[in-house]
Amino acid sequence: MDAPTLDWIAKNPPPPAAGPPDLVADGIPVLAPDPAWFTSQDQAEGLHGISHGARICVLAVLLARAHQLDEPHTAALCTAAAVHDCRRHDDRADPEHGQRGADWFTDHAESVLAALGQDVPPALRAEAASAIAVHNLPYDAFDTAQRAAYRRAPHLTDLLKAADCLDRYRLPLARWWPILTHLRVAIPGWLPPFAHGLVVYSERARLDGAGHHDALTHALTTLTR
Repeated sequence: MDAPTLDWIAKNPPPPAAGPPDLVADGIPVLAPDPAWFTSQDQAEGLHGISHGARICVLAVLLARAHQLDEPHTAALCTAAAVHDCRRHDDRADPEHGQRGADWFTDHAESVLAALGQDVPPALRAEAASAIAVHNLPYDAFDTAQRAAYRRAPHLTDLLKAADCLDRYRLPLARWWPILTHLRVAIPGWLPPFAHGLVVYSERARLDGAGHHDALTHALTTLTR
C-alpha cells in the first residue's frame, strides 16, 4: 500500500448504511498470522499477507455472529481466515494456492491453533482445510471431492469467501471491489462500509509505522467508538 492509493480508496467508500450494531473493539479478536507461515517475506508483507489475513479474521468473526455460528465453527472459520493465503507464491496468478494452503494447514494445524489461541476439534479442522482449498475457486469449478466436502460444511466455505471478498476494498480499482451478488450468504448492510473503514484505518496506521496487530487494533477502536 502507498499513500496515493490509500487516499483514493478513502475518497471512494461504498454507499453508506445504517451504522453497525453496538460493537466493542475488545470483544473482537485480532488474529494476525505469523510471518513464518508465508512462502516469503515479500508475501507476508504484500497484498495477501499478514494485514489481509488479520482483517479477514475480524470480518469472519462479524459474519459468524451475524449467521449465528457456534464457538467451535467460529474458531474454525477464523483459523481458516488467518492462513487461507499464506502459501501463495504470487499476488496475481496462483490458482493452486488454496489447495496448497489447505495441505499446509493440515500438516501444521496443532502449531497454528496454538499460536492463534483457537480450539478447533479435529473434524472441524478438516472442514476448515476444505474451505481453504476452495476459497479462491468459483463454485462451478469445484471438483467432485470438493463438492462433497462443501456439502458437509457449506457455511465455512461461504463465510470464508464472503470475508475474503469484503477485504477487496484494499485493491486499487473499484471494478475489483466486492460484488456481493457472487456470494451465497447475506451480508449485513453495515458491513461493507465497515470493511472499507478497516482497510483505510489499518493501512493508514501501517503507513505511519504501526505493526500489523497494532494497526488493526487501532482501526477497530476507531470504528467502534
